[in-house]
Formats: sequence, C-alpha cells, structure tokens
Amino acid sequence: MTQFSLMHQRRFLPFFLTQFLGAFNDNVYKNALVVLMTFQAARYTELSAGVLVNLAAGLFILPFFLFSATAGQLADKYEKSHLMRLIKLAEIGIMALAATAFALESLPLMLTTLFLMGAQSSLFGPVKYAILPQHLAETELVGGNALVESGTFIAILIGTIAGGIMIALPGGTLWVSVAVLVLAVAGYFASRGIPVAPAADAGLRMNWNPLTQTWRTIGFTRSNRTVFLSVLGISWFWFYGALFLSQFPGYAKEVLGGDEYAVTLLLAVFSVGIGAGSLLCEKLSGKHVEIGLVPFGSIGLSLFALDLWWASPAAGAMGEGL
Repeated sequence: MTQFSLMHQRRFLPFFLTQFLGAFNDNVYKNALVVLMTFQAARYTELSAGVLVNLAAGLFILPFFLFSATAGQLADKYEKSHLMRLIKLAEIGIMALAATAFALESLPLMLTTLFLMGAQSSLFGPVKYAILPQHLAETELVGGNALVESGTFIAILIGTIAGGIMIALPGGTLWVSVAVLVLAVAGYFASRGIPVAPAADAGLRMNWNPLTQTWRTIGFTRSNRTVFLSVLGISWFWFYGALFLSQFPGYAKEVLGGDEYAVTLLLAVFSVGIGAGSLLCEKLSGKHVEIGLVPFGSIGLSLFALDLWWASPAAGAMGEGL
C-alpha cells in the first residue's frame, strides 16, 4: 500500500484537506499583503518596504513563540477533532477582519490580522501533528507526514501564486478578500469530517503563562536527547525557511530588478523543492523514521544557499572587483 492510498480514507483525507486549505489561505493573504507592502508601501506609510516586510514576518511568527506551549497543552487536554473545528471557526472571523482591513485600506488592521493569523496557526500546529499517530499505524506515519508536509508546501506554492496574482489585478484587494473568506469556510466544512481523536490527558492542569510553560516544555524535551535534538532540528528548519521566504520580495525587487511576478516565481520554485523532498524522504527512509537523512539535508541547505549567493547579480559584481 502506497502513501497515496491514505488519500482515500476518512481517517486521513478530511484532516489533510483541512490543513491544506488552512496553509493555502494563510499564504494567499500573507503573500498578497507582502507584495502590496513591497510595491505599494507609499500608499499606506512612510516606512520603507523592507522594514514593513520584515515587520510583517515578525508579527506572523511572534504568536508561535507566545502560544505554542499553551497550544500543546490544549492538544493534550481536549478531543482534537473538536479543537480543529473551533480553530477553523476562528479562522473565518479572522478572514472577515482581513476583508474589512482591505476595504478600509488600514495598514494597522492588516498587520493585526496577520498577527491573529499567526496565533490561529500556532494553535492549529500542535493539534495537527498530535492527531496523526491516533489515526495512522506506525508504518503509515512517515508516508502520512510526507503527504502532510508536501501538501503544506504545495498549498504554500498555490497560495503564494494566487495571492501575488490577485493583488496585482485591478481591484486586487477585493479578489483577495473573497478568496480568503471562501477558503476559510471550505476549511471549516472539511474539518467536520475529521474522526474523533480522544484527549491524551483530559486531567491535565493548564498553565496559562506562556513563558513559564515554554521553559517547562523545553526542560521536559531536554530529558530525552533524541526528542530535544529533533525539536532543535525542526526549529532550525522553519527558521531557515522563514528567513528565505521573508527576504524573497526584497531580493526580487532590489537584486533581480523584478516585479510581483518575480516574487511569485521564487516562492513557487522554493515550495516545489520542499514538496518534492518531502515525498522523496518517504521513499529513501523505507517507510520508517530515518534520522540519518537529516545531515544530508542540512548539508544541501548550506551548499545551495551559497550557490544562490554566488549566482546573484550582486555577488557577480563583487567577484569582478576582486
């Protein structure tokens, strides 16, 4: 049985569609906003486009630091399919706020919406990863995770392309507003088909202080070296990816001299590579968790980042002066 056979099963397909539509929606709005700020910043503020883009990236990522530890407790304490439906309902409200921000042409409200999207995603993440072991067999986990990971980045690809194209059209903010609302509603209806996943620890006492709970969680993971190193590796991967994604708009405009479509192309190639690598991992690992592949991936990340720098026009000009 191949990993794609999971796509025909109720214990996986509704969950896959829910997380796919969520990632798609996040990136439609996020990329539309980033492109808008990169090429039309003067309409909204005196701040430079580079400052705005980095501010937007920070506002989206900040909730993951603030709320992830609390979200992990919620994922342990409550039934997960119900939690997912509540989170998807919140997404509909957040996207309604996004549409309002575009209609009012309010940059502060747009950035507030971006922060709330990050908060919603930070709540969804722990539930998303905790539910898979409850619905999949051990031999299906690598394939299931590969589908989720590749699906996430395909959603990023389609979402970034759609967001970049729509915002560049006449009346682009209206197109984006309609799209994010429709996607949020579709995600909620997909979540209604997710099977029940019982709470792992219904008696858990919640610690609502994000700082102390984060420190406690780090201490807990450090007691298991394999888990701790895995957390560090995953965190570094997402930091690395977020760094690249946040710099693509400025790189396309300032270094390549491109427009909104150049940003979309860079994001598309980046996302296709991650999706293809996720599917290849399942093949190379033989359907089992194989951490021996991680060093090769890390080496590749470093080498190809250097290659991007060497291939950049600015780097070529520096080389000519040596």
